[in-house]
Amino acid sequence: MKKVMMVALALSLSAASVSCKKGMDKIGNAVLKAGENESQAIIDFNNDFLDSYKSSSRHIENIVKYAEAAVKKSKGETVYSMPVIISSMDYALSKIKEVPSGFEKDKTLVEADFNTYKAKKESIGKKFEELKSYITSEDYKDDKGAKAEALKKDIDAEAQAFFTAGENILTKIKPATDAAEEVILKDHPMKEFILSSKTLMSSMDSVIGVLDKQYTEGFNEAEAQKKYDEFEKVVADNTKKVFNVKEQQYAYKKTEFENVNKKAADFLDKYRKLIRDSKSTGKISDSNIQQMDSAYESVLNSYNSFVK
Repeated sequence: MKKVMMVALALSLSAASVSCKKGMDKIGNAVLKAGENESQAIIDFNNDFLDSYKSSSRHIENIVKYAEAAVKKSKGETVYSMPVIISSMDYALSKIKEVPSGFEKDKTLVEADFNTYKAKKESIGKKFEELKSYITSEDYKDDKGAKAEALKKDIDAEAQAFFTAGENILTKIKPATDAAEEVILKDHPMKEFILSSKTLMSSMDSVIGVLDKQYTEGFNEAEAQKKYDEFEKVVADNTKKVFNVKEQQYAYKKTEFENVNKKAADFLDKYRKLIRDSKSTGKISDSNIQQMDSAYESVLNSYNSFVK
């Protein structure tokens, strides 16, 4: 199953007046003209959907792993312990009442993918409960695991549809979200620091994309080192910035901005270790990729705290 790469959440801060920016595409210009309220609705949808996608993706990937173990167990293979699936309460999804009109012509397409996203999420949950009951009751002793195989096949297919819908939504809402940020950030005192930190997050997403690929296909030292050097420069540039925002209401954000850079430096520490460890084996170990994922989450969480 593909690993979900999370893009950084858009900001949700008090806004300034509206302006039009030369070079924006059609949907971007429409958002700029719509104003602050519509822009905030787009950003809220973006934030809530990303929160939902993040938590639900992990939950569904764990269900996929459970299904794999269930088939092995039902076929008589040794499974020392079944993956533990904790109930997932998707509060972010419940906050989304509708797809904002600011997405214009893409609104219908986003709605279609969003409906698929919700339907597949619900269906996978039901199939998991059915599979869990089947394994717990040891009904596989009656059909030699046939039902486990069928349910796993369904879960895999629906999980893929879930991830496809999620990625489609992220792609479709990006132009409007970027335009909405233009409106919200126009005269914002922290604009410089928010945009530079967003660049840092985009660079880190690129790093994770490369490492995920190499984790599956084999370690490429030159490529990994190149990405390291690129990200190291971005982190250095962001760290050099002096948080000189004078407005007292944003004084506490200085610590949060510095924490983004601190966590990014920790990410680089783990990255150097990964490169060193992977040189001799030609592959990225499970423990190293897990450390990178954990370090990524720490940076993302710090960034989200800063921009919210």
